[in-house]
Amino acid sequence: MDVLNFLTNAITEDDTYGYTIVDVLRMRSRETPDRIAYTYLRDGEEDEEWITYKELHEKAVSIGKRLKSLSQANDRALLLYPHGLEFIKALFGCFYAGIIAVPAYPPRKNRSLSRIRSIVTDCRPTVALAIEKIYLLSNKNFNDVEELRGLPWLQTDKTGQVVDETQQLPDVKGEDIAILQYTSGSTGTPKGVMVTHTNIMRNSEFMRQSFDLDPKSVSVCWLPSFHDMGLIEGVIQPLYTGLRSILIPPVSFLQKPVRWMQAITRYGGTHAGGPNFGYDLCVEKITEAEKKTLDLSSLRTLYNGAEPIRKVTQESFTHYFRDTGFKPQAFYPCYGMAETTLIISGVNVSDKPTYLPVIIEELEKNKVVVTNTDVPEINYQVGVGHAWIDTDIRIVDPETGTSCSDGRVGEIWVSGSIVTKGYWGNAHETKKTFHGYISGTGEGPYLRTGDLGFFYNGELFISGRLKDLIIIRGRNIYPQDIEFIVEASHEALRPNCSAAFSVDIDGVEKLVIAAELERVFVRDPDTEGICDSIREQVFEEFELEVFAVALLRTASIPKTSSGKIQRRACRNGFIMGELNEVGRSVLDDEPVTAGAREKVPVSILSIQSWLMAWISNRLKIGISKIHPGRPIVAYGMNSLKAVQLRNDFLENFGVDFPPYLFYNKMTIEDAAQKAWELVMEKNEDREGSSQR
Repeated sequence: MDVLNFLTNAITEDDTYGYTIVDVLRMRSRETPDRIAYTYLRDGEEDEEWITYKELHEKAVSIGKRLKSLSQANDRALLLYPHGLEFIKALFGCFYAGIIAVPAYPPRKNRSLSRIRSIVTDCRPTVALAIEKIYLLSNKNFNDVEELRGLPWLQTDKTGQVVDETQQLPDVKGEDIAILQYTSGSTGTPKGVMVTHTNIMRNSEFMRQSFDLDPKSVSVCWLPSFHDMGLIEGVIQPLYTGLRSILIPPVSFLQKPVRWMQAITRYGGTHAGGPNFGYDLCVEKITEAEKKTLDLSSLRTLYNGAEPIRKVTQESFTHYFRDTGFKPQAFYPCYGMAETTLIISGVNVSDKPTYLPVIIEELEKNKVVVTNTDVPEINYQVGVGHAWIDTDIRIVDPETGTSCSDGRVGEIWVSGSIVTKGYWGNAHETKKTFHGYISGTGEGPYLRTGDLGFFYNGELFISGRLKDLIIIRGRNIYPQDIEFIVEASHEALRPNCSAAFSVDIDGVEKLVIAAELERVFVRDPDTEGICDSIREQVFEEFELEVFAVALLRTASIPKTSSGKIQRRACRNGFIMGELNEVGRSVLDDEPVTAGAREKVPVSILSIQSWLMAWISNRLKIGISKIHPGRPIVAYGMNSLKAVQLRNDFLENFGVDFPPYLFYNKMTIEDAAQKAWELVMEKNEDREGSSQR
């Protein structure tokens, strides 16, 4: 079949194996040379820069020929570009030359170079591509970086460079590696995912079908192009489908989220999306006056591919923008990862999102129990659709490798043409991750995603991350559930900027929270009050003791390039004392030496003193840190310790103090008053009995 017929007529699943994205660009430059391929809004608003298919093709050929003079087939080229059209030209230049593109964030002053260093060390590029400005900056400020020293640079925007027109560009094949897409590193050291040209074509066809895209669609994207979502969905997919692509610098969106909505309004955007936090940012930052200028009625698909997708976020966005013409069914929850090129599952266009109320306590036991009663927002799981084309998704017990029945939580395993070849130069991790086989049947190989999920009524739900699970007293706790509660516990805490993880203290797993503060609270934070609120809310929802809270400076919590919280990096930073903290509260100090069971004369003050001594001894809190006006749960009370306190109290004062009173937001003063009343009631009963 001719590639033009392939792209303009009926597309079958087998056709995408015969062509590459290079064939697509060549065809579009030939058949629709003057059609705009990409429009880039340099200021995020009206400063347009655009490029046609013909111009992109010609520039890619030029870069490809220059690359051929510096490299050989399958060499790696490090792409260090800011967001924009120059990156796209260089990317396709690599494709044309048969060189493996390695997108990375360009080095900047005051920014860690550890990621670039690890990428260069891992893949050993033979050339670095950049615009002249980035080259000069790197040469000036980072010439001491050994990993970059001696690497030849190709400045793709520099004029007057000679191109050897005799250079022959290779015949790129589907099995050739097109990109090393380095994983975000949210749960480990970045690894280079080997994405082939066939992977790109198959995932693009997956998205074309699932998003119901056609050449009349209009994509509006602010996502960084060096990351898989911005690269595959924001750059490659528009070219594959032939739709109009509007690109916005990520920083422009972060500064003024309304710019994204304004671009959708101005260009009649039908297709857009991003991580969960982007929608929270729109609701938080876009004013009522700005909202009146927006028209979102053109949107057919607004995808949400964050981990996790939150019901409250989507409903808040839908409610806030209801007067702009936004339709609730436009929200498109989906699921994906770099190891599958990008997307794994998606819903049907025009279907409203599925919100499934489950019992969290049962989910922690790997059981899916749906409830019809009113439950907190955190109990709702958001459906992410189903597989498309030849993708196969299984739920598998991560310990035994056996398939899980419906209604059970297990690891998500994936197979199909969207699954990439593995990790560059890492046979061990490739075998561990990409070579899963179902026990009993031998079916495989499957990609082991490391994500936990389940099927319900044929739809996939993501319940957590296997490696991020917090296991305390035999309970499987999903950190995102705790983070949701933490961020709502106090006005000083920033949304989508907290991490829950566990640390080992004397052989016991303890819960730790790291959370960013809003900028106005950083200078003089009420550390005690904020940490108390966190502990109260976490205990109320989960009956968990928060061992430590680290309050962080605004915009300092470790995140991946795509905005995901790096929980393991937070954990390591907390242990090493390397987080940018402005306050810390730890339930760990030298307790008082007085025995908590010592008998004391009965009075409100004596009971209060006894309670403070008990907290100091049993909960390991320095007596100087204990204040009568603070809630007992702020010191790490849980149901088990409440029972211990009840027993000790009964032994000392002879009355039965219901354990729930100790952790129902009761202060030490309140507890002492209540205990005194119980003691007095018992004494009165005794006196009455003796008189009778």
